[in-house]
Amino acid sequence: MPDKIIIIGAGVIGAACALALQADGYDVVLIDREAPCAGASSGNAGVIVNASCVPTAMPGMLFEVLRMLGQPLPPLSIRPTYFHKILPWLIRFVWQGRYRAATENATHLHALSQYAVTSWHRLIGESTLPSLLEESGWLKVYESEQTYAGTARARHLMDQIGTKYEVLSAAQVHDLEPNLAAIYKFGIYQRDCLRILNPNRLVQGMVDLLLSRGGTYSQFGVERIQLNSGNISLTGPAGILIADKVVIAAGAWSRSLARQLGDDVPLDTERGYHLMLPASTQSLLNGPVMNGESSFVLSPMEDGLRLTSQVEFGGLSAAPDYARVRSLLPVAKRMLPGIDAREESVWMGFRPSLPDSLPVLGFSSSSTGVLYAFGHQHLGMTLGAISGFVVADLVAGRKPVMDVSPYGPQRF
Repeated sequence: MPDKIIIIGAGVIGAACALALQADGYDVVLIDREAPCAGASSGNAGVIVNASCVPTAMPGMLFEVLRMLGQPLPPLSIRPTYFHKILPWLIRFVWQGRYRAATENATHLHALSQYAVTSWHRLIGESTLPSLLEESGWLKVYESEQTYAGTARARHLMDQIGTKYEVLSAAQVHDLEPNLAAIYKFGIYQRDCLRILNPNRLVQGMVDLLLSRGGTYSQFGVERIQLNSGNISLTGPAGILIADKVVIAAGAWSRSLARQLGDDVPLDTERGYHLMLPASTQSLLNGPVMNGESSFVLSPMEDGLRLTSQVEFGGLSAAPDYARVRSLLPVAKRMLPGIDAREESVWMGFRPSLPDSLPVLGFSSSSTGVLYAFGHQHLGMTLGAISGFVVADLVAGRKPVMDVSPYGPQRF
């Protein structure tokens, strides 16, 4: 009988790992404490940024963080009651912003993300799911010369690593997105990127595909993981599950499980928010557009226009604060004058983030029977498919297409 592999977490990373492992002939069981795609995978901007390489921690980031915290509508906020908990993470984050560290992290991000689009086509190509992916590019627009000049370090890094992009004039921005207000002097455009018409439907479709091919899904929350002589047991409120191998892909909830195996990974959560605007506004944009001044994204989806924004450090238990994302509606109206700014729905989710902007991919320190696939921060959709193939390669004893040592838990 084939090995039974249980994957903890039914977001995009877990679903991608499940499909890749199933293709190798394993008996795959996907579990989650909630329904599939109930976390960060459902609420993102729906962009697959091919060859993404710029880490969040960059030279000068400390001053940039202080500047953002002082803005009237800051894209970054820290709950006062959480500051003492996030401080060690922030210190690591600032340290990763050194030039040498940022360059190394960019190199390792690119090593994964350069396969983003091809991996997605390979993972779901023989199904109906590619209809949810559309070539659209990834556009960032800048109103002031000062804000555009602030991207110099990122552009230098992209040039150095080899990520292709185009700098657009005001006229070129208008040609690409004619409904944007004529206030943007510069654009940065990455052409070979995809947009996801409905992230929730994509991940749910991946789970349905797994089931149609003989896999299993079960709603099961894991509180304890234990290594036995011949197997691995997972214990939760619903009982005990036994597996030959386990993949931990539980996003922001992965840290406690990894700690039980001796890996104290500095994983924390960036609480992200979105608003959905009416479907009538969806056709105003040809693809997702990031506002460079206020760091939010307007992303057209099949059920409306999604405004995604905010990085809030506040942990996993504090109630959402929707006031800040709602306060961006006048800015969005100025950016795209034709939108209907009525709120259809509002959402908050947890991005699993590490100070170096790299995910954790690799074996646990305690056992080659347990693999990690978490911590993809803002790039879960981008890196989902390639992460699944990396995990499948490691389980099968194959050499992945890139060196995976930079992503291992041992780096901490």
